[in-house]
Amino acid sequence: MNGSPQPTVVLVHGAFADGSSFARLIPELQADGIPVVVPAVPNRSLTGDAAYVASLVRGIEGPVVLVGHSYGGAVITVAGVEENVTALVYLAGYALEEGESLGELQGGFPDSALASALVQRPYPTGNGDETGVDVYVDPERFHAVFAADIDEDLARVLAVTQRPLAAAAFGEPAPAAAWKTRPAFGVVAAADQTINPDVERFGYRRAGIETVELDSSHLVMLSRPKEVAALIRDAIRATTTEESA
Repeated sequence: MNGSPQPTVVLVHGAFADGSSFARLIPELQADGIPVVVPAVPNRSLTGDAAYVASLVRGIEGPVVLVGHSYGGAVITVAGVEENVTALVYLAGYALEEGESLGELQGGFPDSALASALVQRPYPTGNGDETGVDVYVDPERFHAVFAADIDEDLARVLAVTQRPLAAAAFGEPAPAAAWKTRPAFGVVAAADQTINPDVERFGYRRAGIETVELDSSHLVMLSRPKEVAALIRDAIRATTTEESA
């Protein structure tokens, strides 16, 4: 790669999932000798989650390619302003504008099937008697809405191990939009029932993101890991080529 240092790929999971959602993608990258880090995102607030990921990025020596799935796309949009981030990759993700929230971006488009499949549960915030609200996908509908092209037995496991998202995160505006100063790439999951694919398309087009479309459920990195890995390799090559030019 033209003598440039090999970037570390940081994979940022989204809502209703965790780091295991990258289980089929990670070996594809590691087979090429690409260093991979997969943090456990708290999914408590957009700014808090982005600050957590940014702190991890700052601790990595050398360049970083940030990859965000779903809500993780919003997280990398904010965390991606860190100095050593050289590229962003969105996987069925939210490419927010600065000052825009998830709810605002989604609100301009028809609801996906997810809207009627969400369940809410209160959780203690640790701040006196205050409680927050966690949002989950109804496990009975998880396969159809979130992972239709994933083996049903695996989907049942994912349904009961999902990591919720605090409802407050949907209304929190993004304080930065890293795609304005970083090259960015994106996958539209064309058969997505969790995020309306037009939300993905609009955000990517607005940000000038180089885009590919895959006929996939929302869990595109589990159902189409080779194609996703190829896009990440493209992001790495574009970054290292620019740096060595």
